[in-house]
Parts: sequence; C-alpha cells; structure tokens
Amino acid sequence: MTSIANGSVIIQSTSESVPSTPSWFGEVALMAAYLRKHDVLTKISEHVRFARRRFGRYEVIDFLAVLFGYAISGEHTLEAFYERLRPFAVPFMALFERDQLPARSTLSRFLAALTMEPVEALRSLFLDDLLARPLTKEQQRGELLDRTGRQWEIFDIDGTRQAARQRALPKMEDLPAAQRRLDEVCAAGYTGRKRGEVVRTRTVVSHAHTSQWLGTFGKRGNGEYRKELAHALAAIRRSLTANGLPQTRALLRLDGLYGTGAIIADLEGFFFVMRGKDDTVLDHPTVQSRLHLPPDAHFSRPESPLVRTLYDCPDVPVGPEGCQCRVIVATHPAPKKKSRIGQTRKGMVYELFFTYLPQKGFTASDIVALYLHRGAFEPVLADEDQEQETDRWCSHAPAGQEVWQLVSQWVWNLRLELGHQLSPDPVRTTSIAPTIAPTLPHTAPPSGYAPPQVGSPWKQGRFSGQDFATQPDGTLRCPAGQSLVANERRREADGSLRVVYAASIRSCRLCSLREQCQWQGRATKKPRQVSVLLHPLNVGSAPLLWRDWSRRHHRRACRQLLRSQRVEIQVDQGLSASSDLAPAPLSRAQRAHYRLDFQERFARNAWVPTANRVTIRLFGVPEGFATSLGLATA
Repeated sequence: MTSIANGSVIIQSTSESVPSTPSWFGEVALMAAYLRKHDVLTKISEHVRFARRRFGRYEVIDFLAVLFGYAISGEHTLEAFYERLRPFAVPFMALFERDQLPARSTLSRFLAALTMEPVEALRSLFLDDLLARPLTKEQQRGELLDRTGRQWEIFDIDGTRQAARQRALPKMEDLPAAQRRLDEVCAAGYTGRKRGEVVRTRTVVSHAHTSQWLGTFGKRGNGEYRKELAHALAAIRRSLTANGLPQTRALLRLDGLYGTGAIIADLEGFFFVMRGKDDTVLDHPTVQSRLHLPPDAHFSRPESPLVRTLYDCPDVPVGPEGCQCRVIVATHPAPKKKSRIGQTRKGMVYELFFTYLPQKGFTASDIVALYLHRGAFEPVLADEDQEQETDRWCSHAPAGQEVWQLVSQWVWNLRLELGHQLSPDPVRTTSIAPTIAPTLPHTAPPSGYAPPQVGSPWKQGRFSGQDFATQPDGTLRCPAGQSLVANERRREADGSLRVVYAASIRSCRLCSLREQCQWQGRATKKPRQVSVLLHPLNVGSAPLLWRDWSRRHHRRACRQLLRSQRVEIQVDQGLSASSDLAPAPLSRAQRAHYRLDFQERFARNAWVPTANRVTIRLFGVPEGFATSLGLATA
C-alpha cells in the first residue's frame, strides 16, 4: 500500500535494512504508482503472455518491472543497474506488487527466449496506453495551421541506427566458423557516421507537436523499411481513430531513407513531406525546363549563411510507378568538400523534396522550412540518446531488444505525462512563416509562380504557343524542329512575368511551315516569337502557425523534481510467519510448472502485504501532484 504524509511518499513492502538509495529510486517509486493507478501493470500481466515456462516463479511482469526500472535509472549497463539495486531489491519489486527480483542471468535468458508474439502484444498495449490518456486535462492538441487556415497534425517517421564493433578473427580451414553474439540482432549495412562493422536499424514514429512516441520497429542490418513503414502507418491510423480525426488531417514527414515513387504509392493517400532520393527526377523534361526559368523563392536562415534557390514543380511523375507529386528543387553552390546531401552537378548541389501539400496552403519556402527546421525530428532522437540511450544493447535476441526499446519509449511518454502534471503549461503558438503581404506591380511574388502558360491559337490552321514544346535545356522546339531561345523577361502590370522566346531569322526564312507559323507568312521580316507567362501563385495570405509544447521542459521538470528529493527507508518487523519454519511440501502439480494455470503461476511471485514492513519516504513532493497519482496525503 502507498500513501503520502507531510510531503513524503510511504511505500510498504518486505525487506531488510538497506543503505541510502540512489537518486533515481524516488522516480521509480512514483512512476510505479502512476502505472498502478492506470492498471498498466495489470494489463501487461493479462495480455502479454509467454508460452515457455522455464523461468521458475517469474512471469513477464517481473522482467518488465526490471526493464522499467533500468530505463528510468539511466544506468549505462544492466550490470551497473543490478549493482545499485541489490541492497533494496525487494522494496523495488514491491513497487510493482511483486516479491522477488529476477537474477540478471534469468533476465538475459528471458529476453533471449522471447518470441515476436508477446512483443506485438506489448507494442499494442503500449499504444493503447498512450491513446487512453490525453496529455493535458484540457485535451489540447498540437497542430499546424497553413496559410488557408487548414489544420494539420504532423507525425514523424524516421530511422536511427546503432552500430556494433567486432574484432577481426582469423579465418582458416582448420578453425570453426566464428559465432558472434550479435549475429541475430545485427548485420552488415550502412553505418552512417557511427563506427562499427555491423548495424541494427530502428524505425520510430512520433507525434511532432507533443514529442510522444507511437512505436518502434527494429531489424538487423539496413532493415526492411517498407514493412516497417506499413507498421508505422497502422500506428498513426490508430492514433487518428482514437482522437476522432480523419486521415486527411495527418501530415507525415519522412527522411531520405524513403523518397521514391514506390514509397509514395505505399502511403495510401496520406499527405506527406519527404526528402527525395530519386535523382532521376532531375532529368525529367518538366523539371529541367522549370530550372531554366526564374526561381520561385530564395530560402535562408539567420543562423546559416547558406541560401537555397527554390523551384516549385507541380504534378511531376516520380519513379517507375509514375506517381504524380509536387517536387521542390533546392539548389545552392557546391562547397569545397563533397556535400553529403543532394546531388552535385556542374558546381551546384540539387536537393529534392517531394510532397502532396497544396500550393494554396504552403509555398515552396514553407515546405523546406517545415521539413528542415521547426519541430525537426533529429533533435528528438538526440534527446533520446542523451536521456535514455534507447539504442544500447540490452539483449542479443531481436525480440528481447525490441522489448527493451518499447519500454524505453514507454518511460519517455510517462515522463511527459507526469511533467505536464507538474508544470501544466498551455500549448504555445509559434509563427514559422509570416503573413504574405500584397505585392506591388512589377515585383516578384513571394509565393512563387504557377506553371508556365502560353497563348491559345490566334487563327484557325495556324500554330500557337502550345505547339512549341519546352525542352530540358530551357528552350522551345517549334513544329519544324528549330529551337527558340529566351531573349527577354519583363514584368506585366498584374505582377506576372513574361518570358519571350525567339527563333533565328535564318531558320525561319527557309522554313516550309512559315505560312502556318507567322502572321504574314513569307512577307514577315522578323523571326517567330513565343511568350510564356508565369502568373503568381494564388496562395493564402495567413501566417503559418505551429502549436505545440516545449520539447524538453516537461520531461526534465519531472526528472529534476523527483531526483532532487531526499529518500528514506525505515524497516519494521511484520507479522508474517517465521522464515525458519520448514517449507510445506510441494505437490506434483506445483513442481511441474507447466501444469499450473496462469493465475497460479502469476501468484507465485506476488507481493505479500503481511510480511515485513518497509516505509519509503520521498520528501518534497507537491501535494497536488501526489493526489493526482491517487496517493493519500496527510
């Protein structure tokens, strides 16, 4: 039983006298109380079952309790965690309503023997627990408002890698094949900037406005990113359904691991922004001809001297599937060192961004800023590495490593929830793009240009501007096969840009199609000219607003408060029977564990409240916060 008196947490359990506890014990105590309040431990016991029964008196919940404590503690290794936990192992297990702590070797054997069936059950329960409770009592939701006022919820899907270093071993005919401990969880693959010979790839999903994790899916080597993407989309759909939101309100941000036509087809109607990796899109005639016209915008940030020139290309087919999407091409001069991102051609770096977002709601600059800056995904992964180090090795089996990473994300989300209770700040609104002011005539529009337009036929049987096809080199090709080159650009009164293309007079004089092409036929002394108009985009003028919570404040408020308090343990003799009495003889069914049903097996390591009493006091806990955890105050 747990209670609070005079700003202290009192937890009764069985134990002997123990020395002073580490700083993270108080946080474990309150996290366990929060899990018990919402019946999370009971749900884990009921839904996450493991068929094999060779772990003595221990059940799944016993091992998960250890992993929860390990994730909360922040200790670098399981060995260090067990070393700190050994003096007060029984009080620690009593926090989770269990009796004895499994040995570290038993935990390792359990993780190695796990199958993917209980892992999937735990993953489903993890997402159910997240969706069961809103982050705040007001049920405020983060969102993005585009320039037309349309609401979007952003979900990030990204991959992270953990590399492992392996010693070089001799390979001779008389030596057996090397057996590596990490063969099941790692394989050769792209290591990025991490040092190692083998790698494990993990795809993670998060809600960008709250920084809450929705799932993690890991595979050895480079992973199976398309299958993992399908799992991520299923988790996002469950989140939208639980909150009563349509799929059209979700906006996915995906990194360069994706960025192909095949992935666009897999997204099944989701709106998205992703970095493109299909460089063949640059060679498409529509894109090449657009690159020879004036750019839509110039994008830069105050903290960086880099200036990107942006070209907006709607309705470009991507990949062999020919998926139509909006392509943003960002160019900048190539640096002295080879650029890690984009493709370098003739001293220019070309970056691709693919999206389904409408041009009325997002300009080309808005797309690039949304992907690269506000709420970007990489800082969240960096915070995870610093606070929990989720990618560290906890098991040499795939299922065991998955369980550890799920528990780590669970603890991350719990810290966010408790942090919002300790510091209930309202959602904040940030303007990530200002209002588009009306432009003066004869000036470039800040929103970019619509697709080029040419004149309609001016006389029946004569060639119009539509008969002059655009070429990848920025020229026009006439019906006779001659080239027209841009020789004039001028602003019109309505703000549109007119680009005038002209052919060579020597080509036109001898042309057999001159009568169909020019106004006065062979009597014309000037070459044929074609005007291409670039009209300003019709984009909403409202600012681009981002509504979210602080990325770090609430998690760190929870850790700093609970780790800065003084913890005391007091031992009182209980009323249980003496441990000196001889144990009762076991029946055959009790000795053969496989004959026991789940309730009998679960009760073997359950905490007995009539045993010795240990009082754990955590000073300085706010009364309102203690009440929210369901603890009695005095």
